[in-house]
Amino acid sequence: MKKLLLIFLITLFAATSFAQKFDKEKLDLYFQTLENNNKFMGSVSLSENGKIIYTKSIGFSDVESKTKPNQTTKYRIGSISKSFTSALVFRAAEENKLSLDTKISKYFPNIKNADKIGISNLLNHRSGIHSFTDNENYLSWNTQKKSEEELLKIIEDGGSDFDPDTKADYSNSNYVLLSFILEKIYKKPYSEILQEKIIKPIGLKNTYVGGKINLKNNEANSYTFENNWIKETETDLSIPLGAGAIVSTPSDLLQFADALFNGRIISEKSLKLMETIKDDYGSGLFQMPFGTKKAFGHTGGIDGFSSNYGYFPEEKVAFALTSNGSNYTNNNIAIAVLNAVFNQPYEIPAFKTFELPSADLDQYLGIYSSKDIPLKITVTKNDTTLMAQATGQSAFPLVASDKNIFKFDHAGIVLEFMPANKTMILKQGGKNYNFIKD
Repeated sequence: MKKLLLIFLITLFAATSFAQKFDKEKLDLYFQTLENNNKFMGSVSLSENGKIIYTKSIGFSDVESKTKPNQTTKYRIGSISKSFTSALVFRAAEENKLSLDTKISKYFPNIKNADKIGISNLLNHRSGIHSFTDNENYLSWNTQKKSEEELLKIIEDGGSDFDPDTKADYSNSNYVLLSFILEKIYKKPYSEILQEKIIKPIGLKNTYVGGKINLKNNEANSYTFENNWIKETETDLSIPLGAGAIVSTPSDLLQFADALFNGRIISEKSLKLMETIKDDYGSGLFQMPFGTKKAFGHTGGIDGFSSNYGYFPEEKVAFALTSNGSNYTNNNIAIAVLNAVFNQPYEIPAFKTFELPSADLDQYLGIYSSKDIPLKITVTKNDTTLMAQATGQSAFPLVASDKNIFKFDHAGIVLEFMPANKTMILKQGGKNYNFIKD
């Protein structure tokens, strides 16, 4: 559901060849290292030719009771739900229940530009409809149940961010509207449509539209890390629907991907439309390059949950990560997993910390501005923890890794301070941005 600080993108040097056997012990050690350093809680699966070749679960599905996760522990998958919803829409088109060219004024006449927005524009984020999850007050009501009428009012009031089909911008509102359209044409709740059209036909055992988290059903709570794991609140899943309300496991996600990309849910023609990328967006899919190889998939984030999956059509290889607590970037984890399966080198990370007393943090405090990017970063402290907050984003904790160097591993951020010069360098995604203290 929510936008992440770092867009998921795998870019590596060209991979050479794929072999069925890989170093399982090294990958086990990689995940053990993440677990020992409180960097990741969750599960991962790999498959080849539709068969699971590796699974791993680490951390706790419930920290309070110290419950360990297993292969059937279920996680909220957030925006990966969009891949399911997109497939349902294309399936409906194949059944002549709708046309992708139909304007949404047929269903939602009060939405701005409804007579110019086609269903296809909702699918590939080219509608211009404002994403309600970007509203400043969203986190004040996201835990409260909402009706279709209430959500439509919120979306209508959000208006339009740009003229339809002139560009693309990610909008959760699009996929909530698609959920409502599916319910109207099938005259059933979204949850039942999902069961009937995808879950039962391909035999998914641990996938469904979620409700309130139920630990007795082996569902995971979600957490953020601030010196220890802190339980997150729960978004009421009446809000995201087909934009982010599905619960699943990595193994089920791989089974879904194998069925989707091998013609068992929609036709090859429809799949090609899902895969068609324009201005970085497909229809419920993103393209994920890995050297000379190319995967299609999606990422997800809701509350403290984060997830991603990808399918390599040529190699018939797929991966899926579902996390209920991450203090490290999932992008790095995905890269390590794919390096392992494609027999490429990767390192076991070394997580060292540099202890500083509270008084020593004072030299870093202040507001920093940059000529490189239109962003201000406010640096504060909470006892012995340095905190940073970028314009329009939530504050996040920093961990000292060396003198004047702090990290936020969850988003792959490094801040290097030069107190004498009142400057700072932000490092993220292979780029450096210079900042000066105001």
